[in-house]
Amino acid sequence: MFAYIWPIALIVLANTLYQICAKSVPDNPDPFASLTVTYIVAALASFILYFAMSGNANIIREYTKLNWAPFAFGGVLVGLEVGFIYAYRAGWQVSTAQIVQSAFLAVILLFVGYALYKEALTVNKVVGMVICLVGLYIINK
Repeated sequence: MFAYIWPIALIVLANTLYQICAKSVPDNPDPFASLTVTYIVAALASFILYFAMSGNANIIREYTKLNWAPFAFGGVLVGLEVGFIYAYRAGWQVSTAQIVQSAFLAVILLFVGYALYKEALTVNKVVGMVICLVGLYIINK
């Protein structure tokens, strides 16, 4: 049970801290300059954790196993990060920006899961999608 719960708990904790950090980026530096520091810290942390957590560490060998996804993921992360920074600079509240994007994301990912990964599109999922859309309407009133 712990193996099932701890990753979600980590995501919730990290996402909470992520939103606090994104909201706290000062207005005066360029967001991309700020992100260079963010990604240097992330790269160093990943590098250190790789060696700390891998029993038989050979990072070059691991790099040869990569496909397109980590490269695309890097570009996608920049869009995600800078999107939140600009959203907060534009006046979005930390309490609503995450909820609004998550509701839209939930709806979109239902169709992505169905189309790309053959996940079932059940009545419960469609009802959940409708609830997300109603929630968006209520939040933005």
